[in-house]
Amino acid sequence: MITNTELEYKGDLYPSKIINFTKEGDSVCFYAENNVILKLTVFRDSLIRFRFTTKGYFNTDFSYAIDENHSRGFNKFEVVEEADYYNVITSKIECHVHKADLRHSIFDLEGNAILEDELGFHWEEIYEYGGNVVKMSKISKDGESFYGLGDKPTHLNLKGKRLENWATDQYAFAKDQDPLYKSVPFYIGLRDKNAYGVFFDNTFRSFFDFSQERKNVTSFWADGGEMNYYFFYGPNMQDVVTAYTDLTGKPELPPLWALGYHQCKWSYYPESKVREVASKFRELQIPCDGIYLDIDYMEGFRCFTWNKEYFPDPKKMVADLAEDGFKTIVIIDPGIKIDKEYSVYQEGIENDYFCKRADGPYMKGKVWPGECNFPDFTNPAVREWWAGLFKELIGDIGVKGVWNDMNEPAVMEVPTKTFPLDVRHDYDGNPCSHRKAHNIYGTQMARATYEGVKRFSYPKRPFIITRSAYSGAQRYTSSWTGDNVASWEHLWVANIQMQRMSLSGMGFTGSDIGGFAEQPTGELYARWIQLGVFHPFCRTHSSGHHGEQEPWAFDDEVVNITRKFINLRYQLLPYLYTMFWQYIDEGIPMLKPLVYYDQEDSQTHYRTDEFIFGNQILVCPILEPNSKGRRMYLPRGNWYNYWTNELVSGGKEIWVDTAYDEIPVFVKEGAIIPKYPVQQYVGELEFDELTLEVYYKNGKETSVVYEDAQDGYDYTKGRFSLRTFKMTGKEKELILTQHKEGKYFTPYTKFKINLLGLPFKIESIQIDNEDVAIEDLHLDIDNTLTINKDFTEIHIKGN
Repeated sequence: MITNTELEYKGDLYPSKIINFTKEGDSVCFYAENNVILKLTVFRDSLIRFRFTTKGYFNTDFSYAIDENHSRGFNKFEVVEEADYYNVITSKIECHVHKADLRHSIFDLEGNAILEDELGFHWEEIYEYGGNVVKMSKISKDGESFYGLGDKPTHLNLKGKRLENWATDQYAFAKDQDPLYKSVPFYIGLRDKNAYGVFFDNTFRSFFDFSQERKNVTSFWADGGEMNYYFFYGPNMQDVVTAYTDLTGKPELPPLWALGYHQCKWSYYPESKVREVASKFRELQIPCDGIYLDIDYMEGFRCFTWNKEYFPDPKKMVADLAEDGFKTIVIIDPGIKIDKEYSVYQEGIENDYFCKRADGPYMKGKVWPGECNFPDFTNPAVREWWAGLFKELIGDIGVKGVWNDMNEPAVMEVPTKTFPLDVRHDYDGNPCSHRKAHNIYGTQMARATYEGVKRFSYPKRPFIITRSAYSGAQRYTSSWTGDNVASWEHLWVANIQMQRMSLSGMGFTGSDIGGFAEQPTGELYARWIQLGVFHPFCRTHSSGHHGEQEPWAFDDEVVNITRKFINLRYQLLPYLYTMFWQYIDEGIPMLKPLVYYDQEDSQTHYRTDEFIFGNQILVCPILEPNSKGRRMYLPRGNWYNYWTNELVSGGKEIWVDTAYDEIPVFVKEGAIIPKYPVQQYVGELEFDELTLEVYYKNGKETSVVYEDAQDGYDYTKGRFSLRTFKMTGKEKELILTQHKEGKYFTPYTKFKINLLGLPFKIESIQIDNEDVAIEDLHLDIDNTLTINKDFTEIHIKGN
């Protein structure tokens, strides 16, 4: 008997009508006639999770992205049955779930639509792999804008784009090339100047279409897993970004030195070359805190080994570098060389720690050491083992940080550039194939590395950097944007990527300054340094076979520009550290695109170049050669030109003249900017005063300065210093007040206050209601005065 066994292609399938619902605790489940269930969970009044299944029950609820310490709680949660829909009501929003087909729409309390299903949830069965392609489509309005999705090298506003999340090793990637190294399935929508967010927590290969295929339709889908997404309501973009960052987690504070300048190359070896580079930085007085060792420090590219020919005494070298202020950071890749004499490989085999193919054998792939096996970092036992391997590097030799590369995971000489899809993973007790584990492999490697470095660095703080990441990776690691190119186009891309990563919860990110592939001109390198010092992670890195890329590889003018801007970064370290504290404390992004800063101004919605560094400094890079200035958009408000102190009104596009050794930088009026003296490395100097640059405003403005011991964990026990400064400016008067929190006492005793933009001549000064002789404060013609740091109020009057 011959049977036709060809499976019928059913096409897209949809939920049928609701036949029942149940409400329990923070959730309500809607049951459709064809076994589809929608579980709607209220996390907060403005944060709702939507989770679908098509088989009548849910699998184990597990996510690597969600931080177990995230905030939860709501003021109101009601379900009201209407004629055609169920109305789920919180104190911020309403969600209408239609009885006919589970489609749902979200409204604010005034009845304005925020996000509405078009086709809504639907799915397609996958006969090759099993499971479903899960799909969601939403209505998009004319003028709606979209932002986020991690490291995409394309325009900041994603309207009209289709994008893919599948972590991929893309050497010398191009503008608009997709996918890249990271998978961050979170986007922010801006509709009628009101912001909302969607986080599609699905680690399978996923896609987002922002009205490219069909006008006025936004859709997202994945090649497996659940339709599982979180909705965030603003209406301010800041509310969306901070809620997402709270949900997926925030890092701990890095050591302050990690915010300094770092120098890297593929590769610095032998030891004499490393010492030569370090010595040259000190000779030229260019500040530098970190120096990196790429794969050539290892014995045959075997992780956790040293090449004794190149580095005969690594412990002494690391100690000598540390004596001169340099912290050594080393690379560690996931591929473990297949070598029976190699102890790490032996342990992995003995304990069955490596990834296996579906039919049993270990997965083999070629990377730098040759044929390798790869640890299954989704297995808690493997992560614990991996963490323990850092004892010698960190605990004994004194390395201060670890750099995880090739962890997409990347495999050479195969068309897919990665593991076969049938490779099996533990997934923390939820076994799966590489189709599900691929996008989180790099994050779990970084997590294991973080746990090891933290263990052996304690009581100091760890420093980790990763190339690949999924949402939530920021809890463990910083990142960089991978193998970029020394081109003006990539300078533009780097600027976009940093802003996008900040919006995507992963603010501690930087690019390879100057470009990794190919060779920059001196002008391009100078312009990149001028931008890179305003990115949270600041590192020059290059592929050495293209040539040298240290600052002195170019002419003296480039050396001087490099020194000037790295000096500026070191002066701004207390400002940058305060930015980082606000990021870990409140989830506020360190870099803010103009649309984040002022979403009410439609002129900001498509701006790409300008961004706010912290809260009060506006930066706009020079992105073309031979420039003597550029047009830029100045957001609403009044801004001081940092270089000239000229006050300019915003809300318009302006022309800014710039010399070769400048880029447009503006300071918000009313800002108080803290500065340290220039140091060649963090901790080099003991100083007795903190400079406060006070930019006069006729009105009020608040600024904060966060400080602590710059390393260690005492800050978590209240030993920090948080100063809140409030400035009130009047026509002939300026009042500064200070409020201090925390148990940490800063070692300096004085403030050097530079009063900028004062419209009057100082006639008298009161400190804490007592008249003070002007000459006692060392007031000079530039309106600079020196006072004790513990004042409560300064009252300055003029004529």
